[in-house]
Amino acid sequence: MSDPLEIRIDAERCMGSGNCVFWAPDTFDLSEDGHSVVTDPLATDEERLRIAAQGCPVGAITLWRAGAEVPLEEGS
Repeated sequence: MSDPLEIRIDAERCMGSGNCVFWAPDTFDLSEDGHSVVTDPLATDEERLRIAAQGCPVGAITLWRAGAEVPLEEGS
């Protein structure tokens, strides 16, 4: 079994569009200041997390595994 994904959100880039919440509502939420936060990183499957990260209009979400950034495109 592979290591779980770590989800990182660049708060400086996040504009609070809510796309991540749309694609993975069990994993993301918007804080009171309007920025995305991770509520439960294990609540959403990896494919859906990739879609959520790809859907971020400012590229604020990155996925990591074992200290290395995971490409958002499958097969990359």
